[in-house]
Amino acid sequence: MSGRGFWSWPSTPKRPPPAHGIKMKKAGTTWWGQRWLEALERVLGGDSGRLARGRTYARAGRTHDLVIQRGKVTARVTGSRPKPYAISLTLKQLDAGVWEKAIAGMAARAQYSAELLAGTMPQAIDEVFLSAGGSLFPRSREELRTECSCPDWGDPCKHVAATHYVLGEALDRDPFLLFELRGRTKEQVLSALRAVRGVESAAPARRGAAKRKRATTDAEAPAIPSVKPGKLTRANYDAPREPLPALSFSFDAPTTHGAMLRQLGAPASWGAKDLPGDVLAPPVRAAAEAARRIALQELGEADAPARAPRGRSRAKPPARRVKREPPT
Repeated sequence: MSGRGFWSWPSTPKRPPPAHGIKMKKAGTTWWGQRWLEALERVLGGDSGRLARGRTYARAGRTHDLVIQRGKVTARVTGSRPKPYAISLTLKQLDAGVWEKAIAGMAARAQYSAELLAGTMPQAIDEVFLSAGGSLFPRSREELRTECSCPDWGDPCKHVAATHYVLGEALDRDPFLLFELRGRTKEQVLSALRAVRGVESAAPARRGAAKRKRATTDAEAPAIPSVKPGKLTRANYDAPREPLPALSFSFDAPTTHGAMLRQLGAPASWGAKDLPGDVLAPPVRAAAEAARRIALQELGEADAPARAPRGRSRAKPPARRVKREPPT
């Protein structure tokens, strides 16, 4: 008897991975990517063999056509059959009340707001979501639904597992996909965060203005001073009328490199496989370091008069603040 057996499907040679397949290099290189994979493996369960085969599929580039939109992930995985398998992962979206409380909690912490606006994910951010009644990471099987068109009855099958690992690497590159998977885009979260922060920062100023207005209700408004420009000549055209205050500049190295590139994201016309931040970050970092060295009047390696003796390394001078007096 040929064809499908009672307990297994006939083994056929696997088709080669497609040219446009996504080859996973290493997933979980960031804390949020690692946390995502741990949550998925804990929630999905499944045997270690299928998970291992899923990682092999992900590294071989068998997952392709990955789309992430509003809590749902769709992809195709090329296996042994001519037609790729269709995979979908659906994560339960957080309701509006949870999002409102979470954004207020993030806005209340200046460090969280600064890191998010710089394109990074605060390490304890899920504490804010837990306090709001939700979580960025799936905690139960009811929050995560998976489907695959393959005949394997395993849950998860290797095709679903491969998609999870590819998704984990995508999260390493863009932590804001965590928000997308829970129902809010990066733009929606950052706009709401800026709005809450703006209202909170403007409130003290409004209260102070109202108090000053009440204090001067019966007082006469001060007169607007008149300005009489002096006689201008060619010699004193650009000379200040009085000494300018001293200017102080800081040239400390940034703690996070490429944050602005990650926040800007990829333009619509970008067609390269790697993100602009990955491509442009190294030359931008080198240029910024060269500019900082010039501003601090430090000699670079190429300008140094002599190299340090072999076996000894020159200590890098600490970053310092430069105070420059303006010309008078």
